[in-house]
Amino acid sequence: MRVTDSRSDPVALRFRDLDAFGHVYHAEYLTLLDELRTAWFGSVLGLDHPQSYVVVRVEIDYVSSLTGDDGSVHGEFAVEAAGTTSLTLRESLRAGDGREVARSRVVVVLRDPRTGSSRSLSDRERASCVRYAERRGHAMKRIGLLGGMSWESSAHYYRLVNELVRDRLGGLHSAECLMFSVDFAEVEAMQESGRWDDAARLLTAAARVLEGGGADFVVLCTNTMHKVADAISAGVSVPLLHLGDTTAEAVLATGVRRVGLLGTGFTMEQSFYKDRLAGHGLDVVVPEADDRALVHRVIYDELCRGVVSERSRVAYQAVIGRLVEEGVEGVVLGCTEIELLIGPEHSPVPVFPTTRLHAEAAVRLALG
Repeated sequence: MRVTDSRSDPVALRFRDLDAFGHVYHAEYLTLLDELRTAWFGSVLGLDHPQSYVVVRVEIDYVSSLTGDDGSVHGEFAVEAAGTTSLTLRESLRAGDGREVARSRVVVVLRDPRTGSSRSLSDRERASCVRYAERRGHAMKRIGLLGGMSWESSAHYYRLVNELVRDRLGGLHSAECLMFSVDFAEVEAMQESGRWDDAARLLTAAARVLEGGGADFVVLCTNTMHKVADAISAGVSVPLLHLGDTTAEAVLATGVRRVGLLGTGFTMEQSFYKDRLAGHGLDVVVPEADDRALVHRVIYDELCRGVVSERSRVAYQAVIGRLVEEGVEGVVLGCTEIELLIGPEHSPVPVFPTTRLHAEAAVRLALG
């Protein structure tokens, strides 16, 4: 059963819930679950009318005693099945200290309070049910990949998360994931014209689609668009796994402190990414102006179009060489396409491939 997103607010135990010995009556367990379920339905599905659903079946197992000393209870809920007009829920009633005291399986039928007749689930309600669906057989979290910037690197993300899950779990296992791929031409036009607020709105809307599809967290499959990561994160209720943080943590784990940064002109020249790395204690160095222009041009004119050129690889190696002369101990490949061109064998110092590092962090979070 999902816990983080499906936990209700607590309800205080009342004197009327207790018997003469201070124990909660068994029958009151059902009343408490009903109160908690109604509140949860109101927050998740918007079913805040007391007659918006009717319980047609309940099965309950009593697990532990509950006393007035426990103070409060809360519920944890998951959707086992969603029919045309009905929902089947798995519920757990827990004491204030988190101890499970009862578990139940409940079937409810949605009804129209105005007519008293049963009604069908709306598309929005059904999407919410997907998010709170019970997961059976494993505890893998669902990864929401927000990609298309460009699709060349997004395809690399998709391959990596599936390979990493397979390597971790073995057999035929693969990642439980969703991908929303935007039209990069639209995003690139917003970048060039400085319409970052428009880009933030576009990507936040895409992130909400992933959240509605049941993603437990969002992976923004691009370095440059982390410029609007805070706006995206504020627009959804699931976590956004920040690429700057995962990259900095990987760099620091190797003992490197002074790094060169390669990426788009936006990433190398604006503060949003450099400051994020510096906030972890890294000293960040970017190439000089001509080298920045070369790195940016190769990304947009070649790598984003699927062109991997040996000539450009040699040019990138020269840029890396000049960064090493400035004392960098490693190089962050701060554009998700660059690792299609540059690998460890192409640099005299360690390189940090942000796509792989991001994918590895996503799989660690998904598998726990």
